Amino acid sequence: MYEIKTQLYFSAAHHLLNYDGECENQHGHNWLVEAFVRGTELNKSNILIDYKLLKKALKSVLDMLDHKDINELVDFKGISPSSEILARFIYQKIKLRIPQVSKISIWETASCCASYFE
Repeated sequence: MYEIKTQLYFSAAHHLLNYDGECENQHGHNWLVEAFVRGTELNKSNILIDYKLLKKALKSVLDMLDHKDINELVDFKGISPSSEILARFIYQKIKLRIPQVSKISIWETASCCASYFE
């Protein structure tokens, strides 16, 4: 089994719904997002997938979120846009372009990370 990963950052504001604490107030993060691809077969260049393709797919999704108030985006209306929900959203969007995506991890801080995989 082979696995590759790329990572990009985005900055955005959000607030959690139904949360009792400071994160119920609007605040921002500089999120680090890691996109993983896993597979057993390498192509004729002996690579799993070109990093450029993975990074381009990730960037196209993160551009939808970057410098936005996530709670105001149509995809997040009425739901609490936690890191877990953001990881699932990013995963589902990338999977449309890169079916081999295996996991998305999203870091709110250097010590707090949520991941989504199927």
